[in-house]
Amino acid sequence: CTTFGASRIEYQHLAMGEYDGKLTIIDLERCCKPASDDGKENIFDSNQQRGEIFSVRAHNGIVNAIDGIGGNSCSIGAPEIVTGGKDGSIKIWDPRVEYAVITLDPDNSTSARDCWAVAFGDSYNSEERSVLAGFDNGDVKLFDLRTNSMRWETNCKNGVTSVQFDRPDIQMNKIVVTTLESKFRCYDMRTQHSSDGFSFTSERAHRSTVWISKHLPQNREIFMTGGGN
Repeated sequence: CTTFGASRIEYQHLAMGEYDGKLTIIDLERCCKPASDDGKENIFDSNQQRGEIFSVRAHNGIVNAIDGIGGNSCSIGAPEIVTGGKDGSIKIWDPRVEYAVITLDPDNSTSARDCWAVAFGDSYNSEERSVLAGFDNGDVKLFDLRTNSMRWETNCKNGVTSVQFDRPDIQMNKIVVTTLESKFRCYDMRTQHSSDGFSFTSERAHRSTVWISKHLPQNREIFMTGGGN
């Protein structure tokens, strides 16, 4: 999984979550070595040639999901990266330091569920910011990073494959959650009921798993889904 979300417009810094649990940021302008005398191009032979500018052990096991904010897509607030892993934890990273600035761990590591999807949102000023996370058992959780607390949680009855705010740089408006078994949910995040949470509509979009949803940047009322069929 990769993202340019925390990269400023003048840079080409790609953040990557890897199979061995590492979080790596590479500078694409420095990642390739010029062709050698025999005409063969040597790519990724070492960390320096790979263009690594940041590398840490982020999770115990594969990094399933990643998102960034504070870069090209949303310049409000500090650049940050969120990762979700097989170990069930969610971690917030500031590329300027080599440790997680916020760690959200499951209550019991022995029964932790895979975190399959993460997304930043609600970042409409320099203080407010939230993270939405989806898990393999259908759980969806919304964390408020300013208060360092969980604001809301629900269950979609099927594993959550992707989550996305319609725009990350405004007050929460709506989110789309895609799941296994061909369905997605669209939540209205403007009003939260004290007991029922947020209202939503559910639709069957494909004949198999809905793997991803993406909103149109020019018109947040339009989004697309990608399925396994």
